[in-house]
Amino acid sequence: MWGKTPTNKPFPLNIHQALGIIEFMTLARMAPLIHSAGPIVASVLLVLFWANPPGVVGVIALSLVLIGGVVSAVYHVEVIAAFVGRVLGAIILAVAVTIIEVTLIVSIMVESGEAAASLGRDTVFAAVMITTNGIIGLSVIAATLRSSTSSFNSEGSGAALGAIATIATLSLVVPTFSDGSIGPTFTTPKLLFVGVASLGVYCLFLYILTVRHREHFEDPSSPPTESLRVVPTQGKFVQSIIFLVVTLIVIIGLAQVLAPSIEDVVTGAGLPLTFVAVLIALVVLLPEGATAFRLARRGHLQSGFNIGYGSALASIGLTIPALVVVSLVLDIELELGLRDVDIVLFLLTLVVSTVTVASNRVTLFQGGLHMAIFFAFLFLSTNL
Repeated sequence: MWGKTPTNKPFPLNIHQALGIIEFMTLARMAPLIHSAGPIVASVLLVLFWANPPGVVGVIALSLVLIGGVVSAVYHVEVIAAFVGRVLGAIILAVAVTIIEVTLIVSIMVESGEAAASLGRDTVFAAVMITTNGIIGLSVIAATLRSSTSSFNSEGSGAALGAIATIATLSLVVPTFSDGSIGPTFTTPKLLFVGVASLGVYCLFLYILTVRHREHFEDPSSPPTESLRVVPTQGKFVQSIIFLVVTLIVIIGLAQVLAPSIEDVVTGAGLPLTFVAVLIALVVLLPEGATAFRLARRGHLQSGFNIGYGSALASIGLTIPALVVVSLVLDIELELGLRDVDIVLFLLTLVVSTVTVASNRVTLFQGGLHMAIFFAFLFLSTNL
């Protein structure tokens, strides 16, 4: 079986690549139907449960619908991105994911009051740990199981890691040691500064990624593939815009309905409210994580790194400014400073991540280290 590279040079496809293409084409035919019918079904369920608090079965059903809604939203954003181009598409994806994440956070913070003052911080930190350890670790493992070593472009990955370290330290570590306010919080001027600084660093990274140094985020040694994504028609583009708006509205509504039930379920299981933050981050990052793993398994580790670090940057670079605005408008207390144990995990993550990106090649060992930190974070978040 033969394929073609973008330079029209033939290359042989092995059985794994052939099966991957068949799998992709099958899912591609079913995806539009699934992601179009999903928001409609979710809208019906939202109407049914809006005035009637769901029971245990209802909570499970709505939670699954919520997860499906997140996946559908990302799908429609990808269709839009394929039509409008890479730069605008990346911005739309980041904004859509931020809307989902902030909606889930604020819904529970409003419902729980002061008890959830740290939920925003915990969700952002969970997103950082999931992306820099969970997604990166799984990507490395998937790539190195395919080959004993796998390469990537350390220039782009190192730049992304530096941006993550900068924003996370300013917004999550500094408040723990900052003066002028009670507890791990910022004064209003400091809060505004951190919001602006986070957004500024993210915008700078987005410019470097998509315009100034795009070559730093591409690995020329990765195996050639033929792009199977075609530019959608204008009709599909408009359809995806409509379904994206509907899906985001449904997700916001489901968050309002599920907020009290999620808190009751978590606290009833003897888990801390901070564990809700981990669940929110896992739901929001599920599509990106699955995509990164699939690409890395096919030999495109650089794409997995781009998704992992890019998701981390979008989470903190856009979510922190959004939470700052919400806290000031709704007069909600916002605790941003990390606990001591979280600071230790964050520093450990930075050290191991620096070792990982210092060279342009990784082995299974680096993936194992990241996964060890990831599982340690999950275990410690339960307070068992």
